Amino acid sequence: MTKNELFQHIVRILQDSFEIEAGRIAPEARLYEDLDIDSIDAVDLIVQLKPLLGSSLKPEAFKTVRTVQDVVDVVHGLLPNQATT
Repeated sequence: MTKNELFQHIVRILQDSFEIEAGRIAPEARLYEDLDIDSIDAVDLIVQLKPLLGSSLKPEAFKTVRTVQDVVDVVHGLLPNQATT
């Protein structure tokens, strides 16, 4: 899965689960400040990403995540057989 595909997947999760308008979701959007994602929501987001990661899920890897792009980068780095794009 490319980073762009992963970004689109995360956008769908944010829209469907958190009712965030697509126009508000950009790579540089800050989860807490711009998208109103609190710590409970962040855990829910990680849980929804778990099917992509399987046993590679490492919650501690998400401690430094602040933006949507940070989520993309961390998840992409944890994906089994990750693409290079």
